[in-house]
Amino acid sequence: MPQFVKFETPQETYEKIKALLSKVSKGGKIKAGVNEVTKVIERGMAKFVVMAEDVSPEELLMHIPVLCKEKKVTFAYLPTKKDLGEASGLKISASCIAITDEGTLAKDVEQLKKQLLELVK
Repeated sequence: MPQFVKFETPQETYEKIKALLSKVSKGGKIKAGVNEVTKVIERGMAKFVVMAEDVSPEELLMHIPVLCKEKKVTFAYLPTKKDLGEASGLKISASCIAITDEGTLAKDVEQLKKQLLELVK
């Protein structure tokens, strides 16, 4: 497990994250890539962050969980960059994604956040 991965995510949670990202990409706003995600977290605009576990070198994402904790942003993981890109409606792989506007899916995002907080405990 890479150093930036702070907790194990069950397979069923992976599926929920993918489904949520797919829905949000159609009706909400997302930012992709390390630089963009870092900016929206620092500016307090990120609602939810998802990172790929297979990012190399690991140092690229080492600061993201730290920033998320500092700014009280919930974060999660997907196994691969390909999964993350496809789930977000991108035509390319993505190392990390930040949801900045959930659109009509605010309740779904909150429900997933609560589930993820249970995993961290």
